[in-house]
Amino acid sequence: MTEVDLELVLLVDVSRSMSEDELELQRRGYAEALVSEDVFKAVQSGLLQTLALTYVEWAGSQQIVVDWQLIQTREDLDAFAEQLTVKFDPALRRTSISGALAFAADHIEYNTYRGLRRVIDISGDGPNNLGPLVTRARDATVAKGITINGLPLMTDDGAFSNFYLERLDIYYQTCVIGGPGAFVIPVYVWPDFADAVRRKLVLEIAGYAPRPVSSVHSPRRVTHGTVRWAKRFGVTFSRTGFGTPEPRPPS
Repeated sequence: MTEVDLELVLLVDVSRSMSEDELELQRRGYAEALVSEDVFKAVQSGLLQTLALTYVEWAGSQQIVVDWQLIQTREDLDAFAEQLTVKFDPALRRTSISGALAFAADHIEYNTYRGLRRVIDISGDGPNNLGPLVTRARDATVAKGITINGLPLMTDDGAFSNFYLERLDIYYQTCVIGGPGAFVIPVYVWPDFADAVRRKLVLEIAGYAPRPVSSVHSPRRVTHGTVRWAKRFGVTFSRTGFGTPEPRPPS
């Protein structure tokens, strides 16, 4: 196995709540951040000056956009970023954070690299609304020695603003992130997206965290966002996860 400073999964939300313009903004934002001088310097700051990087898009299912690649040079970062600017698929349905975390953890466990650190960088604009409870997926992932950092997208604009969840940053901090040095960097407006991604990548690659976060996870906060979503769209919900949509009476 190849030793690296960091195994990093970029886990990016492409659920139905994202417009096509926003999907393109995400891809281009990550590409812009990856080719920045700050990110390259962060790569160079490591003991081995090498990281393994992959880019995965998720909704109710997951799709590997760029599989694992070794990153050592500016050229490596440029080549990875270029692959993100090709044509992208339409948005998928639902938002299974728990499924995305389980997929990313397996993607790390079964690759051909051995990282001094292992990190999942997950972005999203809503709570878990499909599959098992997100806290179970988080705890199982952290138990494998993987840190989860969050990039909650708290923009309230466009045709899809009906999906907006207030205080998504608290939901991510309480229910989604975990592991040593885990942190959240929220995005409030789309023009700030690329800069937020750049800052987050630098912190993750260099092994820093902006500040400690609480290790206390409240079940009430875990279910608040998911129950609110379930009531709005008629989906059955229990403490173990989600069921099938309930039939609605004819209008």
